[in-house]
Amino acid sequence: MQLEEILEQYPKQHTLNNGRTVTIRPLQTTDEKEFHAFFSAIPETERLLFKHRVTDPAVIHEWCHRIDYGRILPLLALEGRQILADASLHQTLGGWKRHIGRLSVVVHPQARGQGLAKLLVHELIEIAQHIGLERLEAEFMGEQKSARHVFGSLGFSELLVLPDYAKDMQALPHDYVLMGRRLITDEEFAGAN
Repeated sequence: MQLEEILEQYPKQHTLNNGRTVTIRPLQTTDEKEFHAFFSAIPETERLLFKHRVTDPAVIHEWCHRIDYGRILPLLALEGRQILADASLHQTLGGWKRHIGRLSVVVHPQARGQGLAKLLVHELIEIAQHIGLERLEAEFMGEQKSARHVFGSLGFSELLVLPDYAKDMQALPHDYVLMGRRLITDEEFAGAN
């Protein structure tokens, strides 16, 4: 299945564990203001672990105005216009990692514990299978135990742990954890029948 066909399936509605209904859809250019507000609501102690300065309006502007779903597919969970969670599938379109996608997920502090991370990661796993990726990986700092638990519940396992390998935004060292899982692609699934 082509990515364009997959994207036509959005937006989707989902009911969360607490009964709230959210809309799942890819990031759009018009989400810039809400996307910045979403990342600004993440506690600073957690933002220190991010790779980008997500409270910088220029960073968010760049992300919203250079959308390329074939390279980075950000899926949002929204309630009205408010972004409750963001999960992204990152792809390398050539080279030795072209068969591997990388996932990341962030959930708004007031929307945690409702199954949003698991919902969005599951959506991206299905997309990855349909577009022919063979493996998925996710990177964490050692302290991100709850996020690692969510990924573990979806079939990811620890591939490696490097003590004090990564540095946060304040240049403090943290353990680097790489988790991964193998996918059954559409072609493999069809061949198994």
